[in-house]
Order: sequence, then C-alpha cells, then structure tokens
Amino acid sequence: MRANLRFYQVMASVVGVLLVVLVLVGVPLANFDGTPMWGVFPSTPAWITVGSRPHEIGEFITSVLGVAHGWLYMIFLVAAFLLSRKARWPMGFTLVTLLCGTVPLLSFWAERRATARTVATTDA
Repeated sequence: MRANLRFYQVMASVVGVLLVVLVLVGVPLANFDGTPMWGVFPSTPAWITVGSRPHEIGEFITSVLGVAHGWLYMIFLVAAFLLSRKARWPMGFTLVTLLCGTVPLLSFWAERRATARTVATTDA
C-alpha cells in the first residue's frame, strides 16, 4: 500500500505543478495577444506581442508541457484509481479526487485529502 500511496503522491504533485504552469503561465503567454482564442473567446487581452520571446515561451509551454501533462495525467488517473481500490475509498471520494486533479491548485488539496484518508484508514 505504501508504494501505491507514494506513486500517487508523486504523480499528483508532478501533474499539479505542470497544470499550474500550463494554465497560469503558458496559456496567457501564448494566447493573450489581443486575437480570438480557440474560436470561443472573441478577443483576449493584448499583453503579449506575437513572435516575441515571451510568446515563444508560451507556445513551448502549451505545446511541449501541455502534451507531457496530458500523458502524465493519464498515469495519474491510473495511480489514483489503483490506490482508491487498495485503500477502499468510496466511489464518491474517488471521483472527487480524480476530478480535482483537473483544477489548478485544487489538485494539491485533493492530494493532501487523499493521503490523509489513506493513512488514517490503513497501515500505509
């Protein structure tokens, strides 16, 4: 059980950090150039000039780290699910934990909550 918990903690932390960097740094740098975004928003704040160094960094973060985050999130889901079965979490607790992994910063709260529950209810 201890190995499952440690694997879950590492994956939750890595995925959480990547999500924060992606959403709070990469997306604004790549997209806040005053143009429409994703066909959803008619205009974005004009904070970054297209082709500038910050824009290139944002493009790198959203493309490279975004893909890495996507793959690592799938591994996180497997780690969380395996831990949930071993620790016998209720289905509702499991679903909330998995969904919180999609929200920047909330994922860290969910990891602490899941760790505390696992340690309290098992001999992790």
